[in-house]
Amino acid sequence: MKAKASLRYLRITPRKVRVVADLIRGKNVNAALAQLAYVEKRAAEPLAKLLRSAVANAEQSAKDQSLDVDRLTVKELMVDQGPSLRRYMPRAMGRAFKVLKKTSHIQLTLSDEMPKKRRS
Repeated sequence: MKAKASLRYLRITPRKVRVVADLIRGKNVNAALAQLAYVEKRAAEPLAKLLRSAVANAEQSAKDQSLDVDRLTVKELMVDQGPSLRRYMPRAMGRAFKVLKKTSHIQLTLSDEMPKKRRS
């Protein structure tokens, strides 16, 4: 069974979010939440909230089925760039420089399927 959650227009650059996303990709949900609790990056809090939302979505969609939350793993975690906010900063001699404030779109997929083992 799969469960999805998405976060759009997060006001942190995708490059900074990907650093934190790489830490939890492929991990168990409980291990990922424990890892995010101790990461001292600003992107850790929104990612933890998104992960808890995906777990709630999984529980909601599997009401009639038995779902073991401990078996859920982060199957897919994509961080894409959203639209940039354009701001201008005054510079010397009356000029103005453009400052791009970038946003991120994050898509998270959880799965309870066990990963297939590769044969050596």
